[in-house]
Amino acid sequence: MSKSKLLLKENPTLKDFQEYVKELELERGFEKQGVLQKCLLLGEEIGELFKAVRKMEAISIDKKNSKITTVEEELADILIYVCSIANRYNINLENAFRNKEEINKNRIWS
Repeated sequence: MSKSKLLLKENPTLKDFQEYVKELELERGFEKQGVLQKCLLLGEEIGELFKAVRKMEAISIDKKNSKITTVEEELADILIYVCSIANRYNINLENAFRNKEEINKNRIWS
């Protein structure tokens, strides 16, 4: 197995993350996975995030039968899947974020 040659540049933009994910999927053979599969995998990662948070908050967990990592690792996995899904729909996440924030700024929050 060869070591990855991918590099994420210093101080990356959201576009840089999306491009990096596109390259890592090609390198690792994940580029043919469809949106549905990516969404299901994202859901699994969110569940793993919840377990990691439970661990951090000292809420009981099944340590014997569960692989529990860190909140940091699970958030990184979630970001990868979000970028992957956005890439499949050709969505620029930075633009999507900015556009949604403009909508949110005009909402009345109770």
